[in-house]
Amino acid sequence: MAADKPSSKGQAWFCATGLPSDIIIEVDDMTFHLHKDFPGGSDAFETAAKFCYGVKIDLSSSTVVPLRCAAEFLEMTDEYSEDNLISKTERFLSQSVFKNLKASIKALKSCESVMTLAESLGIVERLIDSIALRASSTDPTLFGWPVNDGIVEAKGTSAQALWNGIETGLRRKALARTSNVESWFEDLALLSLPLFKRLISTLKRRDLSPEVIESCLMSYAKKYIPGTSRSNRKPSSSLAAAITESEQRELLETIISNLPLEKTHSSSSTATRLLFGLLRSANILNSSESSKAALEKKIGFQLEQATLDDLLIPSYSYLNETLYDVDCIERILGYFLDGLEERNAAGIEAENEGNNDNIINSSRLPALMLVGKLIDGYLSEIASDANLKPEKFYNLAILLPDQARNFDDGLYRAVDVYLKAHPWIPESEREKICGVLDCQKLTLEACTHAAQNERLPLRAVVQVLFFEQLQLRHAIAGSTTWRVAVRENQVLRLDMDSMRTRVHQLERECSTMKKVIQKIEKENPRGSGWRGSLNKRFGCKFKTQVCDSHESTVTETRRRRHHHHQE
Repeated sequence: MAADKPSSKGQAWFCATGLPSDIIIEVDDMTFHLHKDFPGGSDAFETAAKFCYGVKIDLSSSTVVPLRCAAEFLEMTDEYSEDNLISKTERFLSQSVFKNLKASIKALKSCESVMTLAESLGIVERLIDSIALRASSTDPTLFGWPVNDGIVEAKGTSAQALWNGIETGLRRKALARTSNVESWFEDLALLSLPLFKRLISTLKRRDLSPEVIESCLMSYAKKYIPGTSRSNRKPSSSLAAAITESEQRELLETIISNLPLEKTHSSSSTATRLLFGLLRSANILNSSESSKAALEKKIGFQLEQATLDDLLIPSYSYLNETLYDVDCIERILGYFLDGLEERNAAGIEAENEGNNDNIINSSRLPALMLVGKLIDGYLSEIASDANLKPEKFYNLAILLPDQARNFDDGLYRAVDVYLKAHPWIPESEREKICGVLDCQKLTLEACTHAAQNERLPLRAVVQVLFFEQLQLRHAIAGSTTWRVAVRENQVLRLDMDSMRTRVHQLERECSTMKKVIQKIEKENPRGSGWRGSLNKRFGCKFKTQVCDSHESTVTETRRRRHHHHQE
């Protein structure tokens, strides 16, 4: 074999690296000492060999880049043959790949196996620029996160896409559009982290809308970071399970550092839920404090989209004795109020030409009231924690302004739960906790409960009773029908008195009749002729069953009434 006697075959060809050869090929009197490493692997080599033998080859977005690198490695230029493999692959890239968004992403993914050569040929940079260009020219409404929300919305419109039982095509178009967007995100999430970071940097340099960038980041995080959703703790792919903790931390910090800080138009409850999932993962992976702070601030700007389940973040630090991370929620609420104040100040300055008024803009009230209801529910949930200090509960309860609550019933419920779970706190602390309540904003049901609540301090109960009476007085004074109601009550009282007098008269007559009946029964023990005597005396007839069934009861009742009247 040639491997045994290489020197007997004439001239020999060796690689300049000097590494031991993996394979030896003999062509005429020349021996080639080659290596197994080939750009694109066996598939690219097989395709290149077929091309050399004149076999028709099929190019795709996933195979064209490795084949282009293989052609470069083999120096298959037009100098040796017209329309050689290099020109053929370049033409396919220009005409089919660079003009299509999904094709460019798949081609960029295939660059990972031939990264060094693809970088030197400039293919990676051209593909990233192509993706950024196509993404910037695409309808931004397609990139709302999450994609599933768009699909649900499209399915919801299907009920309105029928006319007289015939599908108009709106449903098909909506589903096709959202399906394409979902496929676009799935392809993008297959990129390695270095390529993904370069792509995001290019997208940001091109000033793409924050919705597009946020959607890309969220989709990538959901695929590779486990635990981003409380309903699904398992990773969404086998690749997510394979990456190490340090790689997950690097990926997470990359996602957080590139998230748009401002609230985007595509923000929804699902996106907010995913942000809370990222925050939990950041705590578990022990990410940097700057990353956590940036994520908390991002959540704070859209806190009204959150749910109570989102706020229940477990306390991962051994320094915290509480079950939930109350400090984190307090910081997020502070970011929400700061952002609300900034937006309100900007709106007032734009409308009133710099008039610095501290009154919250009416357009911000719905978000503020939603957060107020959310925080009241959170306080009720954490109030049963025996390790929750009174000052933590108090500080979080008073953080919201008065405009956040129309009624304090939810806050009263939280206070009641806290006092019930902490019966050992002193009276001064109990009074301080109850000081967060505005008794004037309690409903009648809450006032009734508070007035009978033994857990409340005496001062709080007195305040509740005072404001309850004040509310009743104002309600009566402000009513236009109270005079009519008073007159109707007086008429009803007179009618009841007249009816009571008539009942007394009837009772006396019945008592007299009973005495006569008893006297007749004594005079006629055998009962003969007594009915005739009654008929003659009263001019009426009596039926036996009327008195026989309840005779003892009626007699005893009338006797008691008769004695009562005599007294």
